[in-house]
Amino acid sequence: MKGIAMGKSTIVILQVVIALALAGSLVVQTVIVPLVWIDLEGEVLWGRVALVTIAVLGVMTMQLFAVCVWMLLTKVRRGSIFSASSFRWVNLIIGAFAAAAVLAFALAVLLAPGSIAPGIVALVCGAALVLGGIALLVVVMKALLRQAIDREHEAQTLRSELDEVV
Repeated sequence: MKGIAMGKSTIVILQVVIALALAGSLVVQTVIVPLVWIDLEGEVLWGRVALVTIAVLGVMTMQLFAVCVWMLLTKVRRGSIFSASSFRWVNLIIGAFAAAAVLAFALAVLLAPGSIAPGIVALVCGAALVLGGIALLVVVMKALLRQAIDREHEAQTLRSELDEVV
């Protein structure tokens, strides 16, 4: 019983963190991004558009990830995480991280020919690599979820067979 209550409080804390992150991301989209656009006023138009687009899409990948985790937490709370419908949310998380990796690499490519220090470009490339690695890690976790669902199904089948015998 104690473990269940602790699980519920952990879920609530995670949902509060996600809600705060989503609120912060809306501030970034409505306040910070327009200010970045203004700050880049002297730059070439295509560069301004590319940087702001990467920023907006990057924030959107984080928002998608947050919503998917929220939905998975809801399934955990309801005890329905071990169902095929969980894969939709996991697939979206994989896609969000893969997209974030591509966006980070695009940012590095965009920054490379400019006056940005090569170390900064390398750091952004490293971030792209890490984001891609996280996407692959979630692919592994998806396989573990599939195994857990299969085991749950096997256990239910064995229980029903045992009930018939008894």
